[in-house]
Amino acid sequence: MIRDGAWILPAAQQRALDEAAVRAGTPAEALMESAGRHAAEWILTQRHLDSTIVLAGPGGNGGDAFVVARKLLQAGVRVHTYCNRELAFLSPLTQMMAARVTQLGGAINILPQGTQLLGEAMRTADCVIDGLFGSGLSRSLAADDAAICQLLNHSDVETISLDVPSGLGADSGVAMGQSVRADITLAMAFYKPCHWLYPAAEACGDIHLIDVDYPEQTIAQAVPMARVTNLASVAAMLPTRASAGHKGTFGHVLVIAGSQGMTGAAILCARGALRAGAGLVTVALPETIAPVLQAAVPEAMTLPLPEFEGRLTDTSLLEELMPAMRRADVIAIGPGLGREPGTLEAVRRILEVSTCKLVIDADAIHALVDHADLLSSMADRVVLTPHPGEFAALTGSTASVVDRQRLELVAEFVSEQATHLVLKGRPTVIGLPDQSLIVNPTGNTGLATGGSGDVLTGVMAGLIAGGSSLAEACVVAPYLHGVIADRWAAEKSERSLLPSDILNNLPRVLKELES
Repeated sequence: MIRDGAWILPAAQQRALDEAAVRAGTPAEALMESAGRHAAEWILTQRHLDSTIVLAGPGGNGGDAFVVARKLLQAGVRVHTYCNRELAFLSPLTQMMAARVTQLGGAINILPQGTQLLGEAMRTADCVIDGLFGSGLSRSLAADDAAICQLLNHSDVETISLDVPSGLGADSGVAMGQSVRADITLAMAFYKPCHWLYPAAEACGDIHLIDVDYPEQTIAQAVPMARVTNLASVAAMLPTRASAGHKGTFGHVLVIAGSQGMTGAAILCARGALRAGAGLVTVALPETIAPVLQAAVPEAMTLPLPEFEGRLTDTSLLEELMPAMRRADVIAIGPGLGREPGTLEAVRRILEVSTCKLVIDADAIHALVDHADLLSSMADRVVLTPHPGEFAALTGSTASVVDRQRLELVAEFVSEQATHLVLKGRPTVIGLPDQSLIVNPTGNTGLATGGSGDVLTGVMAGLIAGGSSLAEACVVAPYLHGVIADRWAAEKSERSLLPSDILNNLPRVLKELES
């Protein structure tokens, strides 16, 4: 669970930031001291320690670990320090930090020779500080180092990793081989992609940001790969409600959704738009299922449309649909429509003649496959909300590749299409036309159930109707969605969450944001 909002930087960018800080007059020694000091302060504040183990490696991460060891020693903690290389083979700056530990009377045991001592110390230690390897690692661990990681992973002692768990590649969601499975990771100043991309993120445990004393002018030069949204930024994006407003003030959502057997998708989407504050909601759907929706969502208006075997297919429905499209401020299209060729052709005709803002989800996304020209013609007024399989179909990839390369693929897509994209999943990644990327920190597997995406589509459309920009709705709606899931999991169980529970708990979360 991520508790803070900040930037995501690839390892090379953070190294470049370190170099820029040094050129600006901040010694590398001072940067390392500040990283280790802030990490030690977090540990001392959050944990009551009697005895701890510090594992240090040969590079900068090891230097940070030696600073932590020294600060804990100065605080009166019994510290057992281990290094996986002879001290003569450490980088010069890391050697300096190791020497400061020994000057305080701290002993440094060398691994793997001291592995038996390490195993014995772990039986009584309160925690292990992992500083063997950091964000600069670009290869799988050697056998001796992998064995140390395995020893940690098979122990019950709490493991706190500095920056990234040893053995993980900082910029990838795929582990390179054996790695530490941390209980807590203290990210140095910025998140790395591995903190977010699965399965590597599972090895990071709870992640907390630790300050590093970079000069302000140096940070201002950094260009983040993505940023992580937080509660304060989401609250600021929530549209205000005019005190003298009426149903026309808060916008009209046209939901085009549903088919025989998938009426629930239209119901959930409509309820999402209403719960998010839309003034008016009209649901256009096949005529045979319209009575079901009318009974389930009496607050919404219904527009029964011509159908074939329970689904929309006849493009002549545009004649009946056009008046509603002209009245709408935003159209939410796709949930539960089906993917028959006639339905997809009908969707394309609807999109071609539309002029308002669009939230395109689910089956309607498949209508855009191999029709990039159609998307390009309306990209600036579109939000796409695919799950990995839908995004894979849209981009000619596979769902597994999408999950491994979420940040890169979303960045590439919005760069080419200049549109708004919300790639659902863990984490949800939001791409905006200005090519900025935002990672949503909320949500869990409770959302992995049919219908939760339909609710999200409706909420997003309702926010847009109520005054949010497309970009704001892309950020706010997933955050709300995920917060509800996180709270449900904390009080009940992830697996028990239903889409209707999201709808029922949305008013409480909105109230908190509004206040």
